[in-house]
Amino acid sequence: MSFGDQNNPYGQQPPQNNPYGQQPPQGAPQGVPPQSYGYPQQPPGQPGQPYGAYPQQPPAQQYGGYPQQPGGPAGVPPLASMGRRFGARLIDGLIFSVVYSIVLGAKIGDLMDAVKACSSTDSTCVNDAVMDWYSEILPIAAVFMVLVMLYEALMIGLVGGTLGKLAVGIRVLKLETGAKPGVGAGFLRWVIPMVGGLFCGIGALLVYLSPFWDGNKRNQGWHDKVAGTVVVNVKG
Repeated sequence: MSFGDQNNPYGQQPPQNNPYGQQPPQGAPQGVPPQSYGYPQQPPGQPGQPYGAYPQQPPAQQYGGYPQQPGGPAGVPPLASMGRRFGARLIDGLIFSVVYSIVLGAKIGDLMDAVKACSSTDSTCVNDAVMDWYSEILPIAAVFMVLVMLYEALMIGLVGGTLGKLAVGIRVLKLETGAKPGVGAGFLRWVIPMVGGLFCGIGALLVYLSPFWDGNKRNQGWHDKVAGTVVVNVKG
């Protein structure tokens, strides 16, 4: 009586030679690696990915919610052109001029009335009228300057742009994070040109022109560098 092969005393079927460690599909030729069945093997460490699916591409990096600038400086969205920045400054300047002219116009009328009340030969009366007018104008100018400072600091810090910048489609963002600058950075962006303006206005002009020679190619002015900000486009 034969009880099977003596080399296999338990009667089990010997394993087939499959050097790739996987069971081939029914009807597939023996000895063919699974990669040749039409799909690559699922790489380890990616559970849940469908068999044969290609790895997904990571989403495009965003900077503060705005797309990156192709081919531009790393981590910076499309930079605002100097033409748009000048246009934004011009719009804000016109707004300030209209408001200040309305206030100043009423005071000029008071000055003219005071001068008319003086005799044409009484220079002392005219000088006194002018000095009184200046004494009234200086506090108004100081209050107006504070309002301009608050306008710039709050609009830049909390919104990312003044009315002029919003009109031309540019925003001011923190360079490192792409977030809104904050009131502190907004104040720094305003005070640097104002300090430069104390030198016969030439310093303020240089500050506003300084983005032209920014060595980092990010169009950052000196006020931007101090505040850690960058000016970008948000619409075409």
